[in-house]
Amino acid sequence: MIPFDEVAITDRNSQFRGVPPLELMENAGKSLAEEIHKRFPDSKILFYCGIGNNGGDGYVAARYLQGWMGGENITVYLIKGRDAVRSDIALKNLDRLDCEVIQYTPGDLYDQHIKVDGILGTGITGRIREPYRAVINDLNRSKAPVISIDIPSGLGADIQVKPSLTVTFHDLKEGMSSDNCGEIVVRDIGIPEKAFMYTGPGEMLLYPRPGKDSHKGENGKLLIIGGGPYTGAPALAASAAYRTGADQVYLAVPSGIAHVIAGYSPNFIVKPLEGDILTEAHLADLIRLAKDCHAVLLGPGMGTARETETLVKGFTGCCKVSMVLDADALNLLDGEELNLKTEAVITPHRNEFELLTGMYAHSTNADDYARWKHLTVLLKGRVDYITDGTRSKWNDFGTAAMTVGGTGDTLAGVVSALLSKGLRPFDAARLGAYITTRAGELAFQSKSWGLLPTDITESIPSILKEGH
Repeated sequence: MIPFDEVAITDRNSQFRGVPPLELMENAGKSLAEEIHKRFPDSKILFYCGIGNNGGDGYVAARYLQGWMGGENITVYLIKGRDAVRSDIALKNLDRLDCEVIQYTPGDLYDQHIKVDGILGTGITGRIREPYRAVINDLNRSKAPVISIDIPSGLGADIQVKPSLTVTFHDLKEGMSSDNCGEIVVRDIGIPEKAFMYTGPGEMLLYPRPGKDSHKGENGKLLIIGGGPYTGAPALAASAAYRTGADQVYLAVPSGIAHVIAGYSPNFIVKPLEGDILTEAHLADLIRLAKDCHAVLLGPGMGTARETETLVKGFTGCCKVSMVLDADALNLLDGEELNLKTEAVITPHRNEFELLTGMYAHSTNADDYARWKHLTVLLKGRVDYITDGTRSKWNDFGTAAMTVGGTGDTLAGVVSALLSKGLRPFDAARLGAYITTRAGELAFQSKSWGLLPTDITESIPSILKEGH
């Protein structure tokens, strides 16, 4: 069953994988027409079409039926008129019709005729407004069968069409049942497998854009806990988080290296913690800092000292802020005993996954571990695998030049920034993997085999701009 917000993502990824929306609409409309003609070959068919692609599917079906049954048996009602149609591909199919196309007037029901609901598509919530409300009420008074295209118009809102048949495409959509859809027929319309199994440009629809009236800190406050033996890793993660759109990034690091990290960028907000490494003595301060943030990244550059291990186990056992666990944090944890108090993403490469879990690093084991520990696994590799135990995606973008040290810190910064901006862990992980690897591909065009993690970071804004 496909969540509503995945429909547009899959459509965009389908185009990227070689099947454009116009072809999908053609396949959907033909499939619908076949179902209608098989069941009602001698009836007059009335189509009620809205301004989007749901109406476009109806135009295609009407075109096929006019060819099979004669144009005199097909009528298309435009709910808001031709000029209101906002889909270019729907308009192309509307202009190909050779049957009666008229503006809908409330009450035009003709109870003896079959009616096709192509008014509203997926994702509609709240109160249905006019003129759609009047049309839905009219259709629900019909004594003749009503057929809905993909989903009943208004499904998930305060009022919906109550069809006798719903012809849906590719798979059931969120909330569909025989109670609210009547008989359900699922038709394959040629969406490529990779469009829903792999990340793609469609994932950019998940990116949480700031509201026009938002203020500093409302679009992501991130705490990065790391550093000690290494200074570059937390700095790389922080830079990537900022470039991904986090408002404020705090770096909680040992005081012995705080000045070094602060010197990397004036953008960093450094929180020094006494000493040269992070230890259990810092736990209370870190919990306090975390409470003021939307997400935490734990691990980059912190080393594997025994004192740090005690801190990591203590922090993960009591922190209630959304978390990304990366690098040394994973090396210091016992994967079997891990008992998080919050939602989280772990970002191991294959060796780290095997050390953490004691299981071979492949997708089935990642699924099992994610389900067992109620977290999201972003298993890094030539092709990344992202899973929360229920949903999964592969990510096949990137370049071999991204084996350079520091790219994992960059990825962790991107994912944690998205988590801080309000995405749930699975969505933050799959979008983060896509953004980072696409940025790597873009940077490779100019840097070639001399690619650095900072080059990837500087390419992130271009990838975000592509997704507008």
